[in-house]
Amino acid sequence: MCKVIAVSNQKGGVGKTVSCVNLGIGLAQAGKKVLLMDADPQGSLTISLGYEEPDEMEYSLATLMLNIVNDEKLDTQKTILHHKEEVDLIPSNIELSGIEVSLVNAMSRELILKALVDKLRTFYDYIIIDCMPSLGMMTINALACADSVLIPVQAAYLPIKGLQQLIKTIGRVKKQLNPKLSIEGILLTMVDNRTNYARDISMMVYDTYSASIKVFGTEIPMSVRASEVSVEGGSIYSYDPKGKVALAYRALTNEVLKEE
Repeated sequence: MCKVIAVSNQKGGVGKTVSCVNLGIGLAQAGKKVLLMDADPQGSLTISLGYEEPDEMEYSLATLMLNIVNDEKLDTQKTILHHKEEVDLIPSNIELSGIEVSLVNAMSRELILKALVDKLRTFYDYIIIDCMPSLGMMTINALACADSVLIPVQAAYLPIKGLQQLIKTIGRVKKQLNPKLSIEGILLTMVDNRTNYARDISMMVYDTYSASIKVFGTEIPMSVRASEVSVEGGSIYSYDPKGKVALAYRALTNEVLKEE
């Protein structure tokens, strides 16, 4: 039974892509078959996994979505890349930004990505979608095909304020497009536990949301090593396996696995 997790927050720089990479590879290390899907035209997930020039790729998520819009044969074999740390990747590039324009006149435009994901579910235990930092049509498509949403939030005041808008959007998608959609949990990232401020923010998130939404017990600590790892084209487990961030992402992976 495949589980599709959209990793989403309309605020940029909150650790979405890093969380996708390390949760996905953590699940793969636990023996799961994992597909990572880059749904951001900036291609951050693609770059983080070592593909440095995504805009030069001939096949990407945009290719597959256009195949569906135009009712053409899907050639996923040419598009899916196999990473050395045992995860598969559907890459993204700037062509995806043109897809939103193409979707304006498409029939069932919010469900184009769902048509693709439904065809891929058979082959994977987990499909993890890295959403773009906006609440546009691509993000709606991701929410419409997901089973759950994981929300990374930087432990700071302004990113926390933006949570309410995202939660409202998730509620609307659940009501109108995807009744089974749930919130996997809120994940606090870039937490500097040396400061009272970070501890106050963590407490505020817990007090505000934990009654209705899961707040992960795991918090991802602030670390220079975590920001360096994307240059290496892999996970924190291969770059700094005994560091505090690797330990935190292993704990997060275990929390997600417990939901099975």
